[in-house]
Amino acid sequence: MSACTFFGHRDAPDTVLPALVQTIEELVVNKHVSCFYVGTHGAFDRFAYTALKQAKTQYPQISVNVVLAYMPTVKDERYGEDSLLPEGIETVSKRFAIHYRNQWMLRHASYVVSYVSRDYGGAAKYVNRAKKQGKTIISL
Repeated sequence: MSACTFFGHRDAPDTVLPALVQTIEELVVNKHVSCFYVGTHGAFDRFAYTALKQAKTQYPQISVNVVLAYMPTVKDERYGEDSLLPEGIETVSKRFAIHYRNQWMLRHASYVVSYVSRDYGGAAKYVNRAKKQGKTIISL
């Protein structure tokens, strides 16, 4: 079972959505990826989640996991059974929770789908980490 995660800028344009839909389908069909991890911060994460929910209707065997950085709130209930908390995150200070969550997703994924248009910020940082770890990067 291969897994994939997503890293992209919080201000990603909505034009990435069709590319996400196509990329997810290619991963499921051609690379046999069946597990997807996505965060909850920013436009790129929202677009990835939308594309994953759409893919799940066509490929019900895939699992879509919204990985939370903080203890669930009423706002997080929109993800329902799709949400999960990484083991150990309850011991991490709020300041480092997103970092911990992103590292967790990176550890559990072989593929990283990214939208990085500048070389600074969290998305660029984690794509660079993924490259150093030998993950397969798919840049949109």
